[in-house]
Amino acid sequence: MKRLFDICCSFWGIYFLFPLLLFIAICIRLESKGGVFYRQIRVGLLGKPFALLKFRTMQPDSDKKGLLTVGANDNRITKVGYYLRKFKLDELPQLYNVLIGDMSLVGPRPEVQKYVDLYNETQRHVLDVKPGITDYASLAYFEENELLAKSNDPERTYIEEVMPAKLNINLAYIPKASLGEDLKIIFLTIKRIFVS
Repeated sequence: MKRLFDICCSFWGIYFLFPLLLFIAICIRLESKGGVFYRQIRVGLLGKPFALLKFRTMQPDSDKKGLLTVGANDNRITKVGYYLRKFKLDELPQLYNVLIGDMSLVGPRPEVQKYVDLYNETQRHVLDVKPGITDYASLAYFEENELLAKSNDPERTYIEEVMPAKLNINLAYIPKASLGEDLKIIFLTIKRIFVS
């Protein structure tokens, strides 16, 4: 049922949002050099790596300067990218990841291998389900970039404070995952975006 729901929502989402996706792609191309999309290898179900798709919101090769984004004023972020991030529009291409089965609409946000390698045995259980575009942890840490911007050592803060807290939230979600719970998370996500 969850997979059927994911396929239907991602297919019709891409179909109806295509004009918006095309407009965003044109804006990205007009503002800065580089591709429209940003692909990053993330860890998915059962530890299998996959290429997560996003609209590019930073200057090309920005990930070589660090994997974490620190604050809305990170000088690597483009002007268009600022607004895409603010309204989470950069995540829309992940509907394709959902359609082909790499991701689900709702599930723990996928991490890069560098941080997954730090998970303990209990935390690795988040890999027992497909990663998602949104989850309770994303809602709880909606302003994560701003939180990290206030830290003297953003990566340490992420590893020691933010990441464990998000993993605990996701581990609590997994046993009660259901279509009803997922619809609730999707509704809360849309509501949070529009009040941001």
